[in-house]
Order: sequence, then structure tokens, then C-alpha cells
Amino acid sequence: MEATLKNQHDAKKSRKKHPPGLYLLFLTEMWERFSYYGMRAILVLYLTKSLVNGGLGMNESFALSLYGFFTGAVYLTPLIGGWLSDRFLGQRLAITLGGITMAIGNLVLFGIHSEVGVYLGLIILIIGNGFFKPNISTIVGELYEKDDPRRDPAFTIFYMGINVGAFFSPLIIGLITDKLFAVHNNGVIAYGYRYGFLASAIGMVIGQVLFNLLGNRYLGDIGKKPVGKPMKVSGGEKIKAPLTKKEKQRTAVVIILTVFVIFFWAGFEQAGGALTVYTDKFVNRNVFGFTLPTSWFQSVNPLFIVVLAPVVSALWVKLARSKRGDMPVPTKMGLGMILLGVGYLVLLLAIMRTGSNEHDITTKANLLFIVVTYLFHTVGELFLSPVGLSTVSKISPIKYASLLMGVWLASSGIANILAGQLGSFTESLGYFEVFGLIGCVTIVFGLILLGFSRKLMKMMD
Repeated sequence: MEATLKNQHDAKKSRKKHPPGLYLLFLTEMWERFSYYGMRAILVLYLTKSLVNGGLGMNESFALSLYGFFTGAVYLTPLIGGWLSDRFLGQRLAITLGGITMAIGNLVLFGIHSEVGVYLGLIILIIGNGFFKPNISTIVGELYEKDDPRRDPAFTIFYMGINVGAFFSPLIIGLITDKLFAVHNNGVIAYGYRYGFLASAIGMVIGQVLFNLLGNRYLGDIGKKPVGKPMKVSGGEKIKAPLTKKEKQRTAVVIILTVFVIFFWAGFEQAGGALTVYTDKFVNRNVFGFTLPTSWFQSVNPLFIVVLAPVVSALWVKLARSKRGDMPVPTKMGLGMILLGVGYLVLLLAIMRTGSNEHDITTKANLLFIVVTYLFHTVGELFLSPVGLSTVSKISPIKYASLLMGVWLASSGIANILAGQLGSFTESLGYFEVFGLIGCVTIVFGLILLGFSRKLMKMMD
């Protein structure tokens, strides 16, 4: 009897703890995000700075468009990578192929200092990300049963892994490019951007070594075999089980939510493009006589994520235990879009002081404006992104799990392309007009999503 009670107690205790595989995936994603966000933090600066300053001297509008197409393609290729892993590769092999490919892409950026090197390196990075991105998030979901209450908190923990890497990488990469490998010659600074790409490659390699050395121990057979192949019956004949009505409805919900979040990410992803350029030119970055590298501001968002993610996670748990229950997923996501729009409204106050002409700046903006903007964007992200990841992994039909995760990630792809195009207009239209438009549109679409929340929940149940 005592042994039975002890076993029941141990089982309950283990249900409260997260499986160790979650923390391996946390570390793998952390190092991949270190690589990606470190490269992203300096990419536009590398493209637009003059040759003498260590860059390529590209036109600003073209550079922002190129940045948008690159970051867009990074999130579109997971559609192909997700399908290939579901049907042929398995998630674990796809993650390894993606990681190795991305490391090579960064090494190309490091080794070939020219436009050809940029195009080749970015293409290789795009291919690698397509294999990596949809599969690691799907494996997180496969660690838990569909109704496991640890599922949503697990994705919040995993999301913290993303942002731990994203926090440290701009700081380290910025230190490398602006301080350690910067060359001062007669008052001209040649930044060490090439070495920033090298550091990104090294981070990617570290993550892959951990994943492959510890994967069998902590993940077992999860993700080793393709899950989307047609089933076989006697005689070897292949059959395809059709989706049920409920599965079709849930698939439709994934697609509908994906369409809405395009508008969120189009505003959010200005961080690596137009917001970086605005910070570089119009924000006073001097703190006690030290000039903060522009890339360091890319660490503000992930820092807020790491600090606020446990708070938001605790809020969801508290709401779930209340009489009214937790907020519906579409409601959370709608509020996230509204918060993003409010962040841009804050930034408009700074632009009213600085204007949009870099050659006629009467006063630079206080850096707190950009910090507060990122604060609103971060809370909005926490309301939308980890909740969305959890929902997609939970309601997707199993044979299309990675493919639908790729669809979800494709929203960021389309949004990044849109973000690059919007950002390129800041030079001709002005920051006030472009950022004001982005803020108002995301607030409107957030309100629309709130209005459709109940209908979408019925389709998900």
C-alpha cells in the first residue's frame, strides 16, 4: 500500500516537472537565436556603412528592402522544410541539417567581403533556417500530451531560451564589431562586422554539438522518424486518412490566426531595420560619456522577454484558476497587437522632436523613448507569440504538425518582406508617417481579432 502511494506521489511530482528534453531544446534554440540575432543586429549596418567604415556602402532604401526579403524568406522556407521533415527526413535530422547549413552561411559572410558574399551567405542562411525553424518548436509540443497543463508554460520557458540567446548576441556581437575589432584611423572607424558573422557561426556550432551529443539521452526517439508518410495496410498498399471535420476547422483556425499575426510581425520586425536606422541616427546613445553601440538596442526586447515572461506565464496560470477561467487565445493575441500599436504611438512623440531629416537634427531623442517602445512591443509579443506556438502545436493534425508550424512561421516571412518595404519608405515619406501608419493598422486589426475571438474558440474546441 505504501509503495503504491509513493508511486502515485512520484507520478504527480513528475507531472509538475518539465522533462529534461525541454531544457536541451531550450539550449539548442538559445544558441541558434544567438547566431541569428547576432547576425541580424549588424546586417543593415554592414550593408549601409561605407566601405571605409567596414561596410558595403549600399543605398539605405535598397538595404532595408534586402533585409526585409532576407528575413521574410527565413520564415517562408520553413513551409518546405516542415513538409520535407514530415514526409522524409524526421525532425531531428532536419534540425541538424539546418544548423550546419546556417553555420556555413555565416562563415561565407565572414570570408567574402563583397555583395556576392552577402547574397551567397544570405541564401545559405535562408535554406538552413527552413530546415531548423519549424521542427524544433514541434518537438517541444511532442514532449507533452495534448491536455497536459504544463504545455503552455513549457512554450513560455522555450521562448525564454530564444530570448536569452537574442539578448546576449547583440551585446557580444556589438562589442566585437564596435570595440574589439574596430580599427581607428585618422578619426575614421572601420567596424569589424566580418568578425561578428564569425561569432554567429561559432554560436550555431555550439548549439548543434549539444543537440547531437545529448539528443538520444534526453529526447529518446522523439522526432527521429517522419510522421506524415501515408499509412500502409496489408499488401503494402498506401492509404491516406482524410482529415475529420474538426481537424479541418482547427486547420482553418491556424490559417486565420496566421493571417492576423502578419500585421503584428510587420510592425514588430522594424526592430532590425527602420528602428535600428532611426536609433543609429536620431537617438542620443551617450550614457555617462560612453556611446552605446547601435546593435546593443537589439538586446532590449529579449531582456524584457526574460524578465517579463515568468510574470505573464504566472498571469495565465492565475487566470486559469479563477472562476472566469483563462482568456481565450484569440483575445490574448488581439491584445498583443494593440500593445504593439501603442508602442509606436509612444515613438511618435520622439519623432515630433527629432524630425526625419538626418542632415537637419536640432535635437536627438532620449533613448528612453526607444526603450519604452520596445517595452510595449515585448509585452505584445508575450501575449501573442508563445501562445500562438502552443496553440498551433496543440490543435494541428498530427500528420501536418510541422507543415502547419511552417505555415505559422510563414506569417513572419510575409511580414518581414512587408516590413522591409514599409521601412524603405521612411527615407521618402518620413518616420512619423510610416510608424504612425503601422501603429494604427495593428491596433485596428487587434480590435477585429478581439471581435472574432468567440467564433474562433468554437472552431478550436
